[in-house]
Amino acid sequence: MRSLLHLGFLASHNGSNMQAIIDACREGRLRAQPAVVISNNSEAGALARARQEGIPTFHLSSRTHPGALDQVICQTLLDHQVQVVCLAGYMKRLGPQTLEAYRGRVLNIHPALLPRFGGEGFYGEAVHKAVLAAGEKESGPTVHLVDEDYDHGPVLAQARIPVLAGDTPQTLAARVLTQEHRLYAETLQRIVTGEMVLEGLVL
Repeated sequence: MRSLLHLGFLASHNGSNMQAIIDACREGRLRAQPAVVISNNSEAGALARARQEGIPTFHLSSRTHPGALDQVICQTLLDHQVQVVCLAGYMKRLGPQTLEAYRGRVLNIHPALLPRFGGEGFYGEAVHKAVLAAGEKESGPTVHLVDEDYDHGPVLAQARIPVLAGDTPQTLAARVLTQEHRLYAETLQRIVTGEMVLEGLVL
């Protein structure tokens, strides 16, 4: 039997996608173990969620570690034997040391169908406003690998939902978020089972 996949999380705010993954682990839908949660925001809801779950937490930012943040994030992930890194609303660009150590093993979820409506500035409600302004018929989350550019890495999975007449950014965001919570955990489980292969990941 494969061992549990060790997950590390980076989050800046509420961490609802992280919580959905934690719940999937607890319920047996995902054979993985949340190993550590890192946030650049000391007041992030994600840190509070993780503490409540008994998961080690770290507040690491350019203020706590000026000039050495990338190195400290990377070492913290390695110290907790993280195999796959999950970004859950992390608003900072990863540094080169962390990206190199986890090349092909950093995942992010974006609330639109990439490659459209991605890149710097496309986060939160701004994404859904752009989708509606463009007159799109569909939207939905995308799980992708992370590289040096925002929302740029290879797409691993997407879920499509219709954009409804009368949708507002808020109503569209709520429906997309429901799909995010499902898709992220399902994609990780496909990695665990070997259905989806990440380069450099040994299970």
